[in-house]
Amino acid sequence: MRHTIAVLVQNHTGVLARVSGLFSSRAYNIESLSVGTTTDPEFSRITIAVSGDDQVLEQVVKQLAKLVEVVKVTDLKPETSVLRELALVKIKAEGSHRLEIFEITSVFRAKVLDVSAASIAVEVTGAHDKIEAFLELARPHGILELVRTGVAGLSRGPETL
Repeated sequence: MRHTIAVLVQNHTGVLARVSGLFSSRAYNIESLSVGTTTDPEFSRITIAVSGDDQVLEQVVKQLAKLVEVVKVTDLKPETSVLRELALVKIKAEGSHRLEIFEITSVFRAKVLDVSAASIAVEVTGAHDKIEAFLELARPHGILELVRTGVAGLSRGPETL
């Protein structure tokens, strides 16, 4: 099961290394990780996607909370959060396949960023499953290059981290 964890930390040198080190030292695999400052430059927000059962999640949250620089840890559950990712995909696009790639892009509300004689570069944003579905349809055409961001997420409603 995939879990998304939001961590509010003090914006100090080395904090990200300590947080990610916590995962590697316990053999938990980080699927995605994104970091950025908050509205207060003294704090950063780290959003981590990790796979595992509820016991793994509970252990990770407890270990994170023990770090001195960690202010707050929250499990962003899909049903009570807005979770998004971004993927930039360069797809081989020659001949009659170009039209099909444009159709797939339209269905997923993706943006065409660049068109050349041999490829089309596309930006896809949305939930993890949406990105995966787009990539599944793009693969038969030939993905030349792919880059993805980590997940970004917010709790729904007035609750904040």
